[in-house]
Order: sequence, then C-alpha cells, then structure tokens
Amino acid sequence: MRVVVTRPLASAGRTAERLASMGHEPVLFPLTEARHYPTAVAEALEEPHFAIAVTSAEAVRCMRELGPKLAPYRGEALFAVGEATADAAREAGFRFIHLGPGTGAELAAHIAGTDSARQATSPLLYLAGKPRSPAFEEGLRHRGIPFVTAECYEMIPVMPGDGRLLIDPPADAVLLYSRENANLFFGLDIVRQNARAFAGMVFCCMSENVAEAVPQGFRNDLRIAKRPEEPSLLALL
Repeated sequence: MRVVVTRPLASAGRTAERLASMGHEPVLFPLTEARHYPTAVAEALEEPHFAIAVTSAEAVRCMRELGPKLAPYRGEALFAVGEATADAAREAGFRFIHLGPGTGAELAAHIAGTDSARQATSPLLYLAGKPRSPAFEEGLRHRGIPFVTAECYEMIPVMPGDGRLLIDPPADAVLLYSRENANLFFGLDIVRQNARAFAGMVFCCMSENVAEAVPQGFRNDLRIAKRPEEPSLLALL
C-alpha cells in the first residue's frame, strides 16, 4: 500500500522505516513542524515540582535541547503517556519513568493513584505542547492534583508539499495523528479539488477524537486505532 504519513519530518523517518518493513510504500507529507521553547522548559524545571509529566515525545525532544543543563533532572520521576513517549524519555537519560496507559485522561488517573501524588507538597510539572487536548489537565483538576503547565513547543502548520504525490499514483491510505492534523489535511486544496479520488482511500485515525474531524464524504473506509499509539495505528493497514 502507498501510505501517506502526515506527521512532522522529525518523527516521520521512524514511521517510514516501520512501514517499509511491513511491505508498504511510505509517502512523507508533513503538515506541521514543531517550534521548541527550551527557555520555558528551563525556567519551569527550576520551580518546585514533585514530578514531570509529558504527553508527547516532542516535549522530551524539547527538553534535550537543554543539553548539560538537563542532567540534574534526569533522576526525577517522569510520567509518560505511552510507550513512544517513555522511549523518548529513556533515550534522553531519564531513569525513573512511570508508563501511562496511553491517553491523557488515563495518565491523570494513573498519577492520582500514586503515593507521590498523594503525598506531594509541590505541584506536578506538565510540559505541554500547543495545540493540545484538554483531557489530561481536566483529569488532574477533577482529581484535585495541583499542577503547573509549561508550554514548551508549538506545532506550526507548514507549506504542504506537492499534492500530486497523493494522487499520482493514488495513495491507498492516510495516517492521521491528531485532530489538528486531520483538519489541516482535509483543508488542503488538492483534497477538496479531488474529493472523489480521496474518498476511496483508507483513513487511519489515532483515536475517536481524530476520527470525528474526518468529513462525512471521506468515511467510506475509516479506521480507528485500538490504542492511541503508533503500533496500533499501523496495525490498521
């Protein structure tokens, strides 16, 4: 299958390798790129906190830009939303990683059940991106867990590549990673002007929330990952 990968180039390479190993032809078509704010991370880490929480590997990549200044914090507890984020944290040198169940809401519930949260005298530090789902922060508020959010990166729309890559020859499937990702894709001129060609493609969505952003006319073969993680997404192909 020709599979369109819409995630940023910084993380699309690994996805392309996985697709190729599965016998698919990856088509890299990034719609956004990350803008990092490492100064915001450095300032946030200096403030009192009982642990760090991350719901994206991009936040970890931003932390790594601190270089040697990150060393004092690698021994702190870090709550990661899922396997990919936890792997990124391990590669960054963090030693005490608590793996979450896969979603922001589930991670909030997981943290609430820990002794460190119940006994905390300082807030949880959430290193977040923009835009983001409110589920994690809402879950923390609902459970009365004090936290501070530091926006350390922002996903910026980029000028799309040559849209003909998607239809000449036609792609078989499109991977959609976030609601914003889906909104950008279906707003492309090449998609609107060739709706019939795209309507026959498989749209693989990371979650129900992402799937809700797929217009009705493109739902002929809409698939949703069992878990909001890339292995589950690729298993849909």
